Amino acid sequence: MASRKQKRKQSSDSTPDPSVDSKSKSVPSKKATRQKSQGIPRSVLAIGGGFLVLLVGMSLVGADWYYAMPTDTPLKYVGRTSCIECHQTQNHAWEGSDHDLAMDLATEETVLGNFDGAEIEHFGVKSRMFRQDGKYMINTEGPDGTPQDFEIKYVFGVRPLQQYMVEMEPPTPGSAPGSIGRVQVLRVSWDTTKKEWFYLSPPDVNEKLSVDDPLHWTGRTQNWNHYCADCHSTNVHKNFDLATNTYHTTFSEIDVSCETCHGPGSAHVELANATSLFWDRNLGYGLKTLKGDTTEAQINQVETCAACHSRREVICPTYQRGDNYYDQYSNELLAPHTYYCDGQIMEEDYVYGSFIQSKMFHKGIRCTDCHDPHTAKIKFEGNLLCTSCHQHPAGKYDTSAHHFHAVGSTGASCVECHMPETTYMEVDPRRDHSIRIPRPDLSVNLGTPNACTKCHLDKAELPREEHPDITRYDQWMTLARNGDEKVRAALAKVDQWALEAVEKWYGPTSKVPKEESFAYSLAHAWANEPDAGSSLQKLVKDPNQANIVRASAMMYLQNYLNEDSVKTALRYLSDDNPQVRIAAIDTLQEIRTLPRDLQGNVLDALMNRLTDKERAVRVQAAWALANQDPEAIKLRGKSEAFQRALNERIEQLERDGDQPSSFLSLGVLYERMGDISKAEQAYRTAIRIDPNFTGPRSNLINLLDVRQRQEENEMRQLAVSRNRAGAEAMIPQLQKRAGEIARLRFEELKNIERDVSQQPDFAPLQYQYGSALFLAGRNAPPDIAAELFADAFTAYKKAKQLQPNSVQYAYMYALICQHLERWEEGEQAVEDLLKLDPTNQEFLGLQQQMKAKYSPSQEQQQQR
Repeated sequence: MASRKQKRKQSSDSTPDPSVDSKSKSVPSKKATRQKSQGIPRSVLAIGGGFLVLLVGMSLVGADWYYAMPTDTPLKYVGRTSCIECHQTQNHAWEGSDHDLAMDLATEETVLGNFDGAEIEHFGVKSRMFRQDGKYMINTEGPDGTPQDFEIKYVFGVRPLQQYMVEMEPPTPGSAPGSIGRVQVLRVSWDTTKKEWFYLSPPDVNEKLSVDDPLHWTGRTQNWNHYCADCHSTNVHKNFDLATNTYHTTFSEIDVSCETCHGPGSAHVELANATSLFWDRNLGYGLKTLKGDTTEAQINQVETCAACHSRREVICPTYQRGDNYYDQYSNELLAPHTYYCDGQIMEEDYVYGSFIQSKMFHKGIRCTDCHDPHTAKIKFEGNLLCTSCHQHPAGKYDTSAHHFHAVGSTGASCVECHMPETTYMEVDPRRDHSIRIPRPDLSVNLGTPNACTKCHLDKAELPREEHPDITRYDQWMTLARNGDEKVRAALAKVDQWALEAVEKWYGPTSKVPKEESFAYSLAHAWANEPDAGSSLQKLVKDPNQANIVRASAMMYLQNYLNEDSVKTALRYLSDDNPQVRIAAIDTLQEIRTLPRDLQGNVLDALMNRLTDKERAVRVQAAWALANQDPEAIKLRGKSEAFQRALNERIEQLERDGDQPSSFLSLGVLYERMGDISKAEQAYRTAIRIDPNFTGPRSNLINLLDVRQRQEENEMRQLAVSRNRAGAEAMIPQLQKRAGEIARLRFEELKNIERDVSQQPDFAPLQYQYGSALFLAGRNAPPDIAAELFADAFTAYKKAKQLQPNSVQYAYMYALICQHLERWEEGEQAVEDLLKLDPTNQEFLGLQQQMKAKYSPSQEQQQQR
């Protein structure tokens, strides 16, 4: 049977042509018939068909590419098991790493310490580690000061020490599954190298800690939920309940797992399992870019590590790895309690604050250039770690011609000279990542440490018999820094010897301009030198300095405000770096104290920062503007921006509602805004959270004092107007408040006394102590007041001695001298004050008052 196609062909061939006689029509040949019936050539049809297939295919591919997940797709944590399916090599490298072992349950496999009845004693407090019913236990001093048994629930780390944690309060009934209550980290720790127990003392604390001390293991600073959890586990939610003062903390994984660094993996897993030919055009791989040759990738990676490896303030709790660091955190700048004036580490800075000072960072080096991202170990041992990149001509660096030490010796090691170690947590040596050239000349002039003296400490004639327990360079440096002249002199001799050796090898350091090191500028600023302001301005303006250094200089510029420095701060409010912008805001925040003709410009410039791209900058601008007239903000069209930034600031403080410092700051913020009721509530909340915390009582006392004076005036006015009943009705409330103020003063004084006993050489604490004593004396009976005033005099005097260039401390010392009628000391105090600020009219007036009261003898005048 003929097909339809054949029938159509036959019908077409047999159709008669009406213009030709059928009888005379010639019959076409088979070839002609075949050509006529062919129509479109097969080659053309093939090409057309192929083009159609290609077009359809391209359309499908285009549609595949075009289809994308929304940019606001919620990202969820999926767990390491989802990652292992594709990334087995990376998982194998991660297993057993410090990140893997950052935290764990206390089990036979994880506990390294000796719990077979081992004992340790520290300042009379005995601790015994033992097993009971399969649990790991410790008997030690509890929160009430008596020995108690506590179960070890969790462990931290494996080398060079292991720490142990106790769940002091279990989560309340009804908490989410897996919730953890209040957990405290013990100070009794296990040295995994020496295989022995030791007591992990706080830095520079060599005494028994009282149970009300925040440094005690049951105190605030040893709380896991706030201080530790976020960087030892994955996807941590603190979940603090302010009403009950309890924790309900959760995490998705107990250790530092894949999503801690890469962020939530739900989108990545969904895209990997999809049939699409492409990753997502909106979300890419579904993870933040941590590798690649771009500057953005470098910054992303370094800031991802910095989320844990930095000293920082948390700005926003919703941080996900790879997000902008300054949307979530604000890192600590160079300060005298954390760094030496040349930027070397003093206390732990967790690497970031050092690394961003380095030339390595500014040349594009990132963490994974030296560290394997999954094992967390360095990629090479020895000098190969450095020479794998520093492949300069043979013999330039890794040779005795450069380091002048025997090849293979300690002095020939790159990291020993350029990344010296400081030991923290008693047994944990950590390298300085600012990666700088040893500068014994700075040690000679400024007392900073240097790698040469550290290595050649045996040359120092140190008073070792007086300090038999001290062996490390950083320990001797601490003694020298705290005023031990024997130690300081012994180290200085070795510093000088090292300087002479360096100058012999490399030429005189006298040829190096002091301006090349920011150490001198910061040292002068930290000492409150009167002329430090100009050098700080130069440092801020120097584009060759690290941004953290420029920001630090800007921060200390607030102590040297004049028209010139205010203009400098104004200019750098729009600096490219958020650290500098934040520091500029801090410098300009007290607008009413600035030169009057610049206040309007400052106000405008601060308001522009309310819409800054970084949240850390916005919230600081809101803080600075909180005490401004709302109408002034409204007139500039910034009311909405101010409210948004202010809400971000309040959210930040409320997020850390378990910390009394947050409510202290919140109270100050409300005071700046004039909302006294909310300020009082915040201060009372801070006291409730931690009754041993210093600060909120002082602020609350000030508020109550103001209210007390106002109501006393009201009562007097009622009495004058012969409204005796109304006046008498106010008496009980006034008496009650007076009693509360007296109680608060006593409690605050006890807290400050405790703090001063722990840090006697910290000038701000001595000043605070003097102020507390003086205020207590003003409200005490005469015999007690005299003793309190005498103690206040001693405290103010010590604060001035510790920081002789502080105008504030010198002024208060002069005033206490005047109050106690110690005229000779008072006149000298005013003379010192006028050296710091010679044209201050108030100080000149005080000098005249002193001179009117005191006339030195002829002998005393000659001595002067």
